[in-house]
Amino acid sequence: MVDNKGKERKQEKKEKRRERKGVIQVKEKIKFTQDSGGLFSSAYPATVEEIIGRTGTRGEATQVRCKVLAGRDEGKVLRRNVKGPVRTGDILMLRETEIEARKLTQNRK
Repeated sequence: MVDNKGKERKQEKKEKRRERKGVIQVKEKIKFTQDSGGLFSSAYPATVEEIIGRTGTRGEATQVRCKVLAGRDEGKVLRRNVKGPVRTGDILMLRETEIEARKLTQNRK
């Protein structure tokens, strides 16, 4: 026989611990688009305004300044790291628009 009361108590203790720590458990629903037949997260378009320089341990990424074209942060200019070929005027699709990349340091010897 399986002790269901024991499992319930364990679950209650876990929930209380999470509440004390401030952990909120949110079950996020994934959007399913029927027209494309796939699973996609929402993204916001941004135009590349300026190329700042190369970054990464081997210079594989490029740091750019881009202006968000739609969404909550429309008109906001962000500094982002982009992997792959990029030119001024290109449109990037950003999954989030809150986080900005660190400034590129020019401490080369």
